[in-house]
Amino acid sequence: MSHPATPVSRFIGCDVGKTAIAVFDSMTGRSRSIANEPQALSDFASGLEPTCFVVCEATGGYEGALLAALLAAGVPVHRADARKVKAFIRSFGTIGKTDAIDAKALARYGSDRCAELARWQARDRERLRLQGLVLARRDMVRDRLAYANRRAAPGAEPAQAHLDALLASFDAQIKAIDADINVLTAQCQPIARAVKTLVAIKGMGAKTATALIALMPELGSLARRQAAALAGLAPTPDKAANSTPIAEPAAADPRSKGSSSWPLFPPVNTIQPSKPSSNASS
Repeated sequence: MSHPATPVSRFIGCDVGKTAIAVFDSMTGRSRSIANEPQALSDFASGLEPTCFVVCEATGGYEGALLAALLAAGVPVHRADARKVKAFIRSFGTIGKTDAIDAKALARYGSDRCAELARWQARDRERLRLQGLVLARRDMVRDRLAYANRRAAPGAEPAQAHLDALLASFDAQIKAIDADINVLTAQCQPIARAVKTLVAIKGMGAKTATALIALMPELGSLARRQAAALAGLAPTPDKAANSTPIAEPAAADPRSKGSSSWPLFPPVNTIQPSKPSSNASS
């Protein structure tokens, strides 16, 4: 991911759904919906200038076609962490939640943090393949544990034979996925080097290393604090130990009245991208 110095004059927020995408344009101040289909996304991306900056959330892979269309059109885009966007929305006191409100929030998020948001870049096929295998393995391990617990629960005797067969199937498929991961790791030199580097760390095993490489492709390009924040391992303040009470919002603040409306988007000519932060990436 990179941070090009191209001036940005227009911010586009995209709330991605399975079949449709809600779009908010800071230049027109209007929202609309487009189909989450390759042709519609290609037409949408080709109508944007390189000075646009698009922000969308990670939505379980449904944002993939949008990202591909924007990259093909040369339009910079940031795939935001949903947790950070939600915290950003809550900071304005926004209660209402619709696709249009979320799209507007994403555009505002992009305008406020443009300079520090990394631009999305396509990942290589081997890493995408590894990610698919690791995610499938993770789900199978979780489901196997659930069925193993069910088998051990009282009253499971009538279904015990079926559960045994299911557990044996899980074991076979997990073993097959492990074999595919090992083959892919051995054949792809960049992945093999990354695994070798990680397993050299005390306490790091091969399975954990491949999972980190698959699910955190930013490793190697982040500072240690940024990596910890991205993984959700950064320490948080102990509020119970803090003797200083947290001030309540002022009654005169319109954001404290529970309004569901999003603050008006600032005019384009008044938007000044913020300076890059030295803290963890947003």
